[in-house]
Amino acid sequence: MKAALLKEFGSVENFEIAEIPTPTPKFKEVLVKVYATSVNPLDFQVRRGDYKNELVLPVITGHDVSGVIVELGPGVENFKVGDQVYYTPEIFKGYGSYAQFHVAHESIIALKPKNITHLEAATLPLAAGTAWEMLVTRAQLKINQSILIHGGAGGVGIPTIQIAKAMGAIVYTTARKAHHKFLLELGVDFVIDYETEDYIQVINQLTNNKGVDVIIDTIGGNTLSDSGKILNQLGQVVTLVDIEKPQNLIAAWGKNATYHFVFTRQNRNKLVELTKLVETKKLKPILNKVFPLSEIGKAHSLLEYKTGDENFYGKIGIEVEKEL
Repeated sequence: MKAALLKEFGSVENFEIAEIPTPTPKFKEVLVKVYATSVNPLDFQVRRGDYKNELVLPVITGHDVSGVIVELGPGVENFKVGDQVYYTPEIFKGYGSYAQFHVAHESIIALKPKNITHLEAATLPLAAGTAWEMLVTRAQLKINQSILIHGGAGGVGIPTIQIAKAMGAIVYTTARKAHHKFLLELGVDFVIDYETEDYIQVINQLTNNKGVDVIIDTIGGNTLSDSGKILNQLGQVVTLVDIEKPQNLIAAWGKNATYHFVFTRQNRNKLVELTKLVETKKLKPILNKVFPLSEIGKAHSLLEYKTGDENFYGKIGIEVEKEL
């Protein structure tokens, strides 16, 4: 099978399309013909070497799969050959999704939503799965609660907004001005231009200094320390960003705040719930660019550096196999 091998950490030029053996599914595993994958911040973080101690080169990276089961390993009970499925491969275990075939344990896969394509489905497992884990598993967001989502036009921000609205929340988000119209159409209640406005001041004005119930951090920096300044009492902060430096959380202590640190986990249950949201049109994939697997480096450049489109938003799909 063809695969995009990462030979060295660093440049987007370090991918090489190579022929490698097709894997064989073991106990409780399935072999999936990959029709599509996508690019996430985790992908370029892996490529540049942020997690080099977790991986052995050369490696196949990639963290989203949408495809069709072509072979069952012994003991598989919940799927059959021909099933269309989607999932996130187990992170840092085995190889990833930048290949024509992938083997996965049946416990982490789910049937693909029927009303979207493989390319659209491939935008969801990691990003929307992370959003589900942050909102439902961790924050346990409730109807009419208020939530600030940093980076609303990002790959994780977009499904987080949609899921939060489906749960009945009042949604604020930060984004550059070029993305405001799209985000308001997505259902956001109020968008803050982080380039020209102080989001702390704006949130306090909009909430009469009460603050918000939940803050979702997708950007890092000083977000953890600043969040305490705009949290309601017993508020929650959920972050998926590595902590690069110590931060002073004294403001959050005064609010009796709870902090959640999320490194997403793989399981079928949340994918099943995402499928329900997609099939009832409460969650819509935002696929704004597609590259072939042979141009995986260009896809990384667009997401990481906005090469060729400084206002890019949404998800990048990688077409591995043409759909019939």
